[in-house]
Amino acid sequence: MSPIDRVSLFLENAAKAAAGTHRVTAGKKLKEAVSNIVPKGASVFCPRATALEKTAATSLGKLVPDYLSAEVTVEEAHAAIAETGSIVITSKGGKAVQASLLPSHHVAIVPRKKIFGTLNEFFAKFAASPPTNITVITGPSRTADIELNLVIGVHGPEKLDIIVV
Repeated sequence: MSPIDRVSLFLENAAKAAAGTHRVTAGKKLKEAVSNIVPKGASVFCPRATALEKTAATSLGKLVPDYLSAEVTVEEAHAAIAETGSIVITSKGGKAVQASLLPSHHVAIVPRKKIFGTLNEFFAKFAASPPTNITVITGPSRTADIELNLVIGVHGPEKLDIIVV
């Protein structure tokens, strides 16, 4: 599968899973996308550990020092899986996977080169030294455990936006 096909399939499947999907070029367009997605005045946690996170952070107003007090997390995903439209968040580099789960809105930045065709391709790449913690997220949190009614946001964010750069 070509890189362009992988990106298209990923965005299509992520949208089917109720994620907001966005495709931009780096730099100024990423800042514009983030400022359009994150509500004005929202408290935002952004680790600023990667170049893309640092770029995104420049468009955010109310940055908070930790995810516990944040309404929104903006972070770079470790990877993405085209066949399911899932993002992969890991603890590699000391990142807290909880940052993608506790705030009510998660904004994931995914570099195009980090989109794998399948989950098997992703795990094959990291078979020798996988991260300690891996969270695979497909769309906003949802459960039907409560009287068989679909409820959004019980076990994670109510809203997920993905920006492919």
